[in-house]
Amino acid sequence: MHTPFILSSFPRAILHVDGDAFFASCEQAVHPEYKGLPVITGKERGIVSAASYEAKAYGVSRGVPLSEVKKLCPNAIILPSDYETYSLFSLRLYAIIRRFTSQVEEYSIDEAFADLTGLRRTLRASYEDMAGQIQKRIHKELGITVSVGLAPSKVLAKVASKWKKPAGLTVIRGRNIHDYLEKYPVEKIWGIGSQTTTFLNKYGIKTALQYAEQSEEWISAQLSKPFQEIWRELRGESILPVTTEPKDTYASIGKSKTFTPSSSNKNYVFAQLAKNIENASIKARRYGLLAKRLIIYLRTQDFRHTGVEAQLSRASAFPNELLVAAQNLFGQIFNEHEQYRATGVVLMDFVSQDSLQLSLFERPLTVNNLRALYEAIDSLDARFGKHTVFAGAAFPAYQTPTYVGDRAELAGRKKHRIKGETNRQRLSVPMIMKEVR
Repeated sequence: MHTPFILSSFPRAILHVDGDAFFASCEQAVHPEYKGLPVITGKERGIVSAASYEAKAYGVSRGVPLSEVKKLCPNAIILPSDYETYSLFSLRLYAIIRRFTSQVEEYSIDEAFADLTGLRRTLRASYEDMAGQIQKRIHKELGITVSVGLAPSKVLAKVASKWKKPAGLTVIRGRNIHDYLEKYPVEKIWGIGSQTTTFLNKYGIKTALQYAEQSEEWISAQLSKPFQEIWRELRGESILPVTTEPKDTYASIGKSKTFTPSSSNKNYVFAQLAKNIENASIKARRYGLLAKRLIIYLRTQDFRHTGVEAQLSRASAFPNELLVAAQNLFGQIFNEHEQYRATGVVLMDFVSQDSLQLSLFERPLTVNNLRALYEAIDSLDARFGKHTVFAGAAFPAYQTPTYVGDRAELAGRKKHRIKGETNRQRLSVPMIMKEVR
């Protein structure tokens, strides 16, 4: 019999809420007629973005081409992704959790962590009862299901929420940690990637329990700090905090876009890349960040990737500077004999715009003028909608629709506008407006 890693059931009570097939579930909530049917999103991309559990039963999974879906599940309901609606469902999910605790971390669009520690007396309920109430209210009010994990740490709460899906509620108490880690593959542990898995496997570590049972000396000698923290979390110590503040910094910012039909037109493909650069720059400026490194990549019709990167002479988040660098990189990888279906950009190595250092030969006036120009552009975008003003290099991308044919079908929320709405300015209403006319 194993000795418990910790003696107390819940020195801390950490909840992880994980949406079940979230995008497809939102579609089923908006369209009750789709309940119980195989629903797939991603029509605009030509591949599966999300699949309901009814579709998964046919072997449909994320990333499968839609041509293959039709063979696996001929009766599948294939829809364009409605990210506007999914985001609003996400906000409502967070709001429900905050009725129980203010300590909520918005981890992703369909995931959240919450710290329930010390609330039993206040809410007059056990931690397990609180978890169950949150799960039931989300289902009742939003019409979607979530799987919930309750444990002494974030990593263990993640293990718990994945344990039983969909609509599962799994509680890992301190004294029962071994029971859940014993058969849990090490590669499924949150934060453990393929390289670390390969390394651990070489030492015969195949399960989460084998990892957690290693000595502290071995872990410290063999692994870096993030993996030491995971080791402690697996043993029931709460090391990783539930971060309630909105994210205000990034290691990288990436933007990519698939377009149809594919193209070998150099100006058109570069225009799609320019649009991505503008989108990444907008996000960087929102957080006061300037990038020192730029990566661009192209994806061919047969899903091959080609990429190249450059170190910028000065950190920037201004498209007219980044586009000059991107144009040189683009010329290195573009092949006029290839058909391209997507472009992408990644901005990295950020510095704060307040700490920008100019070289001896740079003119401060130029940088200040650029900053003033883009402050004005951002102000116009905030007032009239994103891309009210955009770079001329991106113009061909705005002249033609991103998708054509079946892929051009609008998402439900975009088909039905409320009076006064435009493509760029929308109200935060998640439902199709069939009944509001």
